[in-house]
Amino acid sequence: MDILVVNTGSSSLKLSVLDPADQVVAATEVEHWDTDEPPADLTTFLNGLSGVGAVGHRIVHGGPTLQSAALIDDGVRQAIEAATDLAPLHQPRALAGIDVVSALLPDVPAVACFDTAFHARMPAAAATYALPAAWRERFGLRRYGFHGLSHGYATRRAAQLLGTSADALRLVSCHLGAGASLAAVRFGQSVDTTMGFTPLEGLVMATRAGNTDPGLLLWLLRDGGLGLEELATGLEHGSGLAGLAGSADMRDVIRAADAADPAATLALEVYLHRLRQLIAGMAAAMDGLDVLVFTGGIGEHQPTVRARAALGFLGVGIDPQRNLAAAADADISAAGSAVATLVVTAREDIEMAHQVRQVRAAARTAG
Repeated sequence: MDILVVNTGSSSLKLSVLDPADQVVAATEVEHWDTDEPPADLTTFLNGLSGVGAVGHRIVHGGPTLQSAALIDDGVRQAIEAATDLAPLHQPRALAGIDVVSALLPDVPAVACFDTAFHARMPAAAATYALPAAWRERFGLRRYGFHGLSHGYATRRAAQLLGTSADALRLVSCHLGAGASLAAVRFGQSVDTTMGFTPLEGLVMATRAGNTDPGLLLWLLRDGGLGLEELATGLEHGSGLAGLAGSADMRDVIRAADAADPAATLALEVYLHRLRQLIAGMAAAMDGLDVLVFTGGIGEHQPTVRARAALGFLGVGIDPQRNLAAAADADISAAGSAVATLVVTAREDIEMAHQVRQVRAAARTAG
């Protein structure tokens, strides 16, 4: 059956229809939409569809209870809404997207696909913060992780490219875009990741700082005179590459670094230092490494970052010519390297369609 995939942004709504072979047969984007009623462009698009068997909605946060893709009913919708405080910018928009599409396709079953679900079964050692038990229990504090749909697809696609099963691989998935995270995937299961309770933890990103001493943040609040909102804005929108180089775009940073701009050079070095450090940490969480995968806007399109992130002591070797020529899904491994290095195009839509089909098949079996 064809699957309609819905990706709700802060102000936009992207929709695509995938056929059983995962080919996109129709797509549209509504750049601005009112949550109270379906926009005309969306109504026209959906009314023109036929053969759609189910809808998949991308949801950033599943909270503590939604740990796998789920058929949306009143209970699931309430659980998504209950996680709003964990993702206040994303959950309300996702809920509005569910309501708008469901109003136009009332008889088509809808499935929620969660970015946090891929990491929901990480070992306790990886998921637990060393904070007071009373805090962890009261607030449900844990490392949730994000970008799960991308990491899940990258894992499955890497196994396909290598002609094997994900169950046989120890893989580090590097989702490098404006937001960025790594996942340690051991035999098909996420066992560690770099983002935590929020998407602020981990790698240096376009406008986010990644790992930062919490004592430094307390000092800025208590002794530096920053207000809470100023601190939050700086951490979310003024840090990372933007804070170091004045641009959040890695293309600008690399061009400026090539021209010997000192701020851009430092920004690239800090970015790569953190990336290399955390890739090695992900490998340690799996007791070794078989495959390194680059995906996301930077991961797919910046050979400089891929080449300089190589970790020879872990057995990673990248062929310079393959790396420069890489397009779409590609193997850029150097001959004889112990670890395969791949570039995989990010396709969260395919991963969502895969999960929707699994949920529908399970429902039919149970029925």
